Amino acid sequence: MRKETWILLMHISSVERLPITTTGSPLLVRTKTFQSVFFVIPRERDCHEMHQTLLRLSQPVHIEELYCFHYKSTPDDLPKSAGWNFFDIQTEYQRMNVPNEHWVLSNANRDYELCDTYPSEVYVPARASTAVLLGSASFRSRGRLPALAYLHHNKAAIARCSQPLSGFSARCMEDEQMLDLIRRANPNCGYMYVVDTRPRINAMVNRAAGKGYENEAFYENIKFQFMGIGNIHVMRKSLQKLVETCEQNTPSMSSFLSGLESSGWLKHIKSILETSWWIANAVSSGVSVCVHCSDGWDRTAQACSLAALCLDPHYRTINGYQALIEKDWLSFGHKFAARCGHVAGDSRERAPVFTQLLDCTWQMFRQTPQAFQFNERFLLTLHDHAHACQYGTFIGNCQKDRQDLRLSERTFSLWGYMASHLSEYKNPLYNPKAHPDLLKPDLSAQSIRISTFKNLLSGRKTEKNREKDSTVVNYQNGGIDTVDIETKTETLQIDNKLLYESSGGLSELECANHDHPLKEAASAQKPTNIPLITERVEESVPASLAALESEVHSVALDWRSLKNVTECSCSTPLDHYSRKHHCWGCGRCVCTRCVCRRAPLPGLAAPRQAPLCAACAPTTPGNTPLTLPHTH
Repeated sequence: MRKETWILLMHISSVERLPITTTGSPLLVRTKTFQSVFFVIPRERDCHEMHQTLLRLSQPVHIEELYCFHYKSTPDDLPKSAGWNFFDIQTEYQRMNVPNEHWVLSNANRDYELCDTYPSEVYVPARASTAVLLGSASFRSRGRLPALAYLHHNKAAIARCSQPLSGFSARCMEDEQMLDLIRRANPNCGYMYVVDTRPRINAMVNRAAGKGYENEAFYENIKFQFMGIGNIHVMRKSLQKLVETCEQNTPSMSSFLSGLESSGWLKHIKSILETSWWIANAVSSGVSVCVHCSDGWDRTAQACSLAALCLDPHYRTINGYQALIEKDWLSFGHKFAARCGHVAGDSRERAPVFTQLLDCTWQMFRQTPQAFQFNERFLLTLHDHAHACQYGTFIGNCQKDRQDLRLSERTFSLWGYMASHLSEYKNPLYNPKAHPDLLKPDLSAQSIRISTFKNLLSGRKTEKNREKDSTVVNYQNGGIDTVDIETKTETLQIDNKLLYESSGGLSELECANHDHPLKEAASAQKPTNIPLITERVEESVPASLAALESEVHSVALDWRSLKNVTECSCSTPLDHYSRKHHCWGCGRCVCTRCVCRRAPLPGLAAPRQAPLCAACAPTTPGNTPLTLPHTH
């Protein structure tokens, strides 16, 4: 059976040519979904052409070259407008009882004149004048003034902003007044916190460059707290080391553990969770918090959204989590295009910031699965599509970018796609009454795990050796569209389209029950499985032993257990939420894509059509009964 590995062009993170060996020219392809594919190509010229082609296809120069602008849905799917109107920032604030006597919607940023990376709807203290807003924005990096991100039911708030342009001695009366108004908007507490998510040493370095942090002498009734989350460069290097650790061909226990420790990935995940919990605990106790980092669109987005996840059970639902991403990430200007590397640019701008949000969410989900309406597949889908660029939801760096590109008119929305597949993302263990209020993550060292949703633990590294086969390049619309690299036994196809298969929302046990070949026959109240087949053979074919044996072997009697299957033969990952099929001819566990056809089998008591894999599905006309081998 030929094996295929499918990789989306936009999922390709890097293409690296390795030193030539005696067997050929090695080529290593790493993806943003943490797969590694290793080629050994006999001819160096072919390796060079393949390297240049993959680089050109995976790094578009212009944003409008992205797949979302060319993706065409089938007529049966949702219309292009579906999903774009699911979430509205004003509706989300109304759910938090805003506006009210203390917080109002400001029109100062209606045309993005106040801050071009903020949403057009900015909620600020009711007593903040236009002069205060303008003065505070001019004193904050990128004009990102303090604005309301979340209001708790006890009137304590989470506000967010960027670092002040304070240097060593600069001050701004309007900015000081702005923070004081945020403090006064919470009548239940006489002070508030300003949380700088950076390590103190980083803030001091920025201070020498004319930026920095607030001077405690100028801000009254405010307590300052530094946290210590690393910047994007630290996180990028950490993930690279973790991937390299998991890519070891024959890792020893000591080398794997030392590599994991030196990467610092789990330490960073823990620091993000600690910061978020600190903020959530302060707000829960009735104290307002203003959060910032350097520019306020990376670590600030992580801390504010995860703190809200701890505080509000609404954000632990499917729609609530999507609304949280819309509000704290898309509206407040997380740079998805730069951080995910959607177009060719400065590689130092790339960072796994959104990946860390999903990782931290997974840590909390794993610890308290009853608290979350969504499952691990939901997080996987978000991570894949943030990089895949099939939908316009994550395109651009801010709300203004998306409006300028007219994404809601020209592209499809991820939320529309996910709304039509909700059954795949529901967590069967969800109990909204189990954790109705504050959710505290377990921050002990032994409770922070390598998240299995990233495929990192397996360190999946596919090796492929091209022998006597040439690269086939299809030219469409004046450019290279598809690259197929054929091998003796398997094919790697790299295409610019998504190949997602629906799981039907069945759990692993449901899949096993659904696919069992004797399920319908068992419902006829036959005593056992094997005698059932024997009885049918004896009744319908009182022929020779060879005919009897042929009919019995048309259905596999030895079925591979679904419990420990983590990967299909085509390299598609299979988890607890993936739709798994038993091939009725051989009994192997395969994914939906590997089910080549369905046909009735003579060894069954019922005429139900059975799923068959490629090796078990010889070409026969119509519904002609198939006589299949018991083993491959």
